[in-house]
Amino acid sequence: MTMIPPRLFGSLATAMVTPMKADGSLDCESAARLARALVDDGCDTILLSGTTGESPTTHQPEKNDLTDAVREAVGDRAFILCGACSNDTAHAVRIAEGAQEHGADGLLVVSPYYNRPSQEGLRAHVLEVANATDLPVMLYDIPGRTGIAFSDGTLDALASHPRIKGVKDATGDVETGVDRMHRTGLEYYSGDDALNFAWMTGGASGFVSVVSHVAAAQYRRMIELLDSDQVWEARELSYRLRPLVRAIMGSGQGAVMAKYALWLQGVIDAPAVRLPLVGVSDSEVEALRAALVAQGAL
Repeated sequence: MTMIPPRLFGSLATAMVTPMKADGSLDCESAARLARALVDDGCDTILLSGTTGESPTTHQPEKNDLTDAVREAVGDRAFILCGACSNDTAHAVRIAEGAQEHGADGLLVVSPYYNRPSQEGLRAHVLEVANATDLPVMLYDIPGRTGIAFSDGTLDALASHPRIKGVKDATGDVETGVDRMHRTGLEYYSGDDALNFAWMTGGASGFVSVVSHVAAAQYRRMIELLDSDQVWEARELSYRLRPLVRAIMGSGQGAVMAKYALWLQGVIDAPAVRLPLVGVSDSEVEALRAALVAQGAL
């Protein structure tokens, strides 16, 4: 029988888009509707104000309003994980404090982007945020976006902190991640939909997904299959989802494509994004529509 890993942060998290009205303002009504739909379809965690949630271009009052709306919409049916993501440590601390005040259950903390601190600076940044609240922390390792990766030494040191409990790994290196998972005892979560199956078979606790906006039920089924040792069935389900993963994540603009997918489904009222993100061409929308239809998602 498979030993199911610890899952403080749940097993299926959606890195939720931040719905916006056509004029670019926050659409809390659509956010609440989307969060309820995701939980109904099998998500046990909702990540707010992450990269897919356009965290660099949403502001603190909006983040707090979004957390309020989703917390009210889903109640205690889901773990609410909020991004406290900034390359300004003081700003990240303020975001973390606001998240706790507005009902978050945990924090996602990314390495500071653009200014690229040393590993000592990275550790100091994370500790400042982790010490600012009573919430458990998931680290976010995505060097392709931030320009700085968590080193082995940094992860080993941070793992001893009583509130640092997990890692969202978007490095693309499952082999190294599995080593780190076992060495540190931290809960590991796939941060790359194309590698969800590989991470789970390596012992990860779950995944933080963008494609689950439109495939939460399938991913929930995949987790159930793996938890019951039905690895081959889970592999086939993962393979069937690959065209949808490519359609949403293939351009590297998951936040944009996920919004268009939800708009096509009628879940959100507009696919609006904020600059520097922009919309996509009619041909890209039609290709996305075809992928959704092929998966029975539209």
